[in-house]
Amino acid sequence: MTHTPLLPRTAAVCALLCLGALASGCASQGPAHTPLATRSAADVGLTASASAPVAAQWWTALGDAQLNTLVAQALQGSPSLAVLQARQTRALALADAARTASQPHATLEADASRQRYSANGMVPAPIAGSTWNSANLQAGLNWSPDFFDRHRAELQAALGQARAAQADSAAAASALATQVSRSYIALARLLAQRAVAEQHLAQRNALRQLTQERTQAGLDSQVELTQAQAALPEARGQMEALDEQITLARRQVAALCGQAPDSQATLTPQLDQLALSDMPAVLGADLLGRRADVVAARWRVEAATQDVAVARTAFYPNINLSAFVGLNALGFDQLLRASSRQMGVAPTLTLPLFDGTRLRAQLGAKQAELDAAIAQYNSAVLGAAKEAGDAIGSVQSLARQQTLQTQAAAKTETAYDFAVQRFRAGLGNYLLVLSAESPLLAQRRLGIDLRARQLDTHVLLMQALGGGWSDDTEPASARAPDTSPEIPAERRPS
Repeated sequence: MTHTPLLPRTAAVCALLCLGALASGCASQGPAHTPLATRSAADVGLTASASAPVAAQWWTALGDAQLNTLVAQALQGSPSLAVLQARQTRALALADAARTASQPHATLEADASRQRYSANGMVPAPIAGSTWNSANLQAGLNWSPDFFDRHRAELQAALGQARAAQADSAAAASALATQVSRSYIALARLLAQRAVAEQHLAQRNALRQLTQERTQAGLDSQVELTQAQAALPEARGQMEALDEQITLARRQVAALCGQAPDSQATLTPQLDQLALSDMPAVLGADLLGRRADVVAARWRVEAATQDVAVARTAFYPNINLSAFVGLNALGFDQLLRASSRQMGVAPTLTLPLFDGTRLRAQLGAKQAELDAAIAQYNSAVLGAAKEAGDAIGSVQSLARQQTLQTQAAAKTETAYDFAVQRFRAGLGNYLLVLSAESPLLAQRRLGIDLRARQLDTHVLLMQALGGGWSDDTEPASARAPDTSPEIPAERRPS
């Protein structure tokens, strides 16, 4: 008797299965879906010209070594950043796992056993009623050909999620550096306001002493003296309130740096020692490529696009090929004999013939997720353009306000000096001094607030311009096909 070789027969079976798959057809995917439109840079008013890039460590331009140390400590010790970095590592691992889906998988199995077989069981004699050794040594190979690009789409979706996780981590780091810088500036503002309050208290003490001398000389009454004395507790109360805020601000900085609440109890930043740098006058289209949050949203759009492609492949046949070769025998001494060899090939074909309703529901869900990802991307684009535009507008306005405030402050200082001189000379009264003191104090406080706002807005603008981040983690070979041409896909400048 002749036997047909195993491999030719297997090839014939595979061919018949493929023909059957093509002939049987697939479940209907339903009506075509048109994704939402994505917003371009021009849609949000960004010019085609490129703007000057932000330095990677932009906070160093403020010129405060103490701030530089705090930001470095925050970036290194933040628990929230550690969480995002762990998620990034997980996403990269899942992408590596998806990369192996289209590759053949080989296995090697070996086992041995010693068993007594029942004399009254299903196993016939001579095995029944006796004890036998058995051994198995087998190598297997399993392969799922990617005929309909399912594995490729799964890989690209996983890569998109991994790139999004990387961008999320960068966005969080930029946000943390911004928070530390803003908290540092807020603390410097409170310390400057306390210095003004301390100066104000000294002025009130001097006026009280002068009023007491004038009262003793008969130039003022007890009314003026009582007013001068009553002003001292008010000034001390303002200083006490500022001390409370300063303590809370120091604890906030410590928390952002991942330190004990009281670790920064002696932190004393100086507002006038923080420097301002030049700001861009226009916003270019490259802004969207420098914003980590926008890039993360774009990667999620691409991942969702690939998820839709994966859902579409579920409507097509799935073919899996497996093969094995090995040795199997009763008795260890028989295992390595040629007669103990075994081999086989097992092609498998899966056809979605009566599962159209479920598959269409799954596809519709993925299409809805794609629309949601595009909507989130559009929101990120709008938010990025608005934040950067608002920050530039505020920087320009605050510069003009600072100029006007400087002029007003000089006038109030002169008016207060004149009022005090007249009071000392007996040509004015205490009410005249008070009326000159109020705008003076207001202008001093306003000057500090404007300076702090300028610095704070400067920091916000640095973040709005991307915080010096660039999308340099993307390997060219791993880039998913851009199915949304309106989404910027250029390499990000550093």
